[in-house]
Amino acid sequence: MARTDENAGDAAGAFTGAARLVGDDVNTDYIISSRRKRVTIDADALREFLFEDYDKNLGASIQPGEILVAGRNFGCGSAMEVAVTVVRAAGVPCVLAKSFARAYYRNAINNGLMPVICDTSTIDEGDRLEITMLDDGLNVINLTKDSPVETASFSPIIMDILNAGGITSYLRTHGDFPEAI
Repeated sequence: MARTDENAGDAAGAFTGAARLVGDDVNTDYIISSRRKRVTIDADALREFLFEDYDKNLGASIQPGEILVAGRNFGCGSAMEVAVTVVRAAGVPCVLAKSFARAYYRNAINNGLMPVICDTSTIDEGDRLEITMLDDGLNVINLTKDSPVETASFSPIIMDILNAGGITSYLRTHGDFPEAI
């Protein structure tokens, strides 16, 4: 992940990357085929099969640090975590979408893949995006078009989990969740 923590102000971290577009209703079997999940769930081993049934050229061309940009209902289908971990294994730090399937959204947070709900209609393939995690939310800018992208915010505990790299890392560091969330 092309993430830096030396940003000025109250930024907890930021990263930039080129937009890689997918459409509406991209289900988990499009992300990683069920036939591949029967052989292994090792995300690093499955990385070469990312999006093979959706657009094989897309999966093979995704570079670490690039950002997936989707339409509605990204990650619908089965609730297999490997559909999140294989995206992370490809080096993708973030998925921007108009909406997410609920299980995919939660699995993304648990595994340190940032699922950002926003209007993606103005983002084009290859646009350079900057996502800054602030103490009180997110700032997403389309650098190519020099325009902000309005996003939904995360609760403080979700920001903490994402900053930790996922729920396992969060719990290793903190031991438990705060009593009042």
